[in-house]
Amino acid sequence: MKVVITGGHIAPALAVIEALPQDIEVLFIGRKTTFEGDTTESFEYQEIQKRNIAFFHLESGRLQRSVTRHTVPSLLRLPRGVGQARSLLKKLRPDAVLSFGGYIGLPVVTAAATLGIPCVLHEQTTRAGFANRFTARFAKKICISWETSREFFPAKKTILTGNPLREEILKTAPKKVKSALPEIYVTGGSGGSHALNLLVEAHLPELLACGSILHQTGNAAEFGDFERLMKRREALPKDLRERYTLKKFLFSDEAADAMATSDLIIGRSGINTISEILYFEKPSLCIPLPTGQKGEQEQNALLLTSLGLGRVLRQDMADAQLVAQVTEMLSDLSVFTLHDPSLKKRFATAAATIVATLSDVANAKTNKKT
Repeated sequence: MKVVITGGHIAPALAVIEALPQDIEVLFIGRKTTFEGDTTESFEYQEIQKRNIAFFHLESGRLQRSVTRHTVPSLLRLPRGVGQARSLLKKLRPDAVLSFGGYIGLPVVTAAATLGIPCVLHEQTTRAGFANRFTARFAKKICISWETSREFFPAKKTILTGNPLREEILKTAPKKVKSALPEIYVTGGSGGSHALNLLVEAHLPELLACGSILHQTGNAAEFGDFERLMKRREALPKDLRERYTLKKFLFSDEAADAMATSDLIIGRSGINTISEILYFEKPSLCIPLPTGQKGEQEQNALLLTSLGLGRVLRQDMADAQLVAQVTEMLSDLSVFTLHDPSLKKRFATAAATIVATLSDVANAKTNKKT
């Protein structure tokens, strides 16, 4: 069997790739660069290359969250993206497509529908992204991570699977040995967060007074955050410099270790980050992306808070409150406890359930041909 995997959420895609039987040929359609107009290699491209999986770059536009110089050219690339995806799929001839949404998933699933290639969607968020809502009409099955997403999709097609976690996450043991200083993990997601990087930079000595920091910055050439923060690190006193570790991004095993060994996580609240925080039961200070689709990241952060593991700090208040919030949380981490441990079991089995669904869809096509 040959499967094309695509979409904007690389973490669950990697989890499913790890769960697929070895005799299945996997092909990946995605974006080779981090952001539009940028030249640096994307995290997803590097992760797929690391696994020796064939990667096909798709030049497609998207409906952007804010107006930039890339907005109009991006919209004009949408039809071209569908055409390019159709040409790729005709060449690759997969038995099925598995999409994780996003602006890359939309043209691929749309093109697959015109070629009669069966598709399975996976929705990570607590609601539903535009791409998955639009392409649901073409899909054979829709896998959802949260019960709250069910209302956005046709009932007969929809399956509650949970959000798949990478093998490295499931196999990594939580931290057991207490270090001398609290360990803080700062992450803006695989692409990094420029706003979060600037925030940490503005309060770096104060934050380092609270504990040691592992800071994942992303590698967007447009902002140069990693290089600027490295210079800032070198200017710190030796004792503080030794507490501050910078990484452009973390591969799957590194990210799992960072989650497992941290005492406190500071970051955005993308749903995959939230899922991993829940699995490791880590206290977290969430600073949601303020321009997300219909407040998606804020909803994710509030979900984490309702389950006992987080606090939400609005970005427009973060400069004034960040250090105080971190100090207060670190003063008593024991108050942060996961209220619903059953979620962890669903996350642990999600990848296998999605693989079984994908196999059923692909085999149904094959049986229909014969």
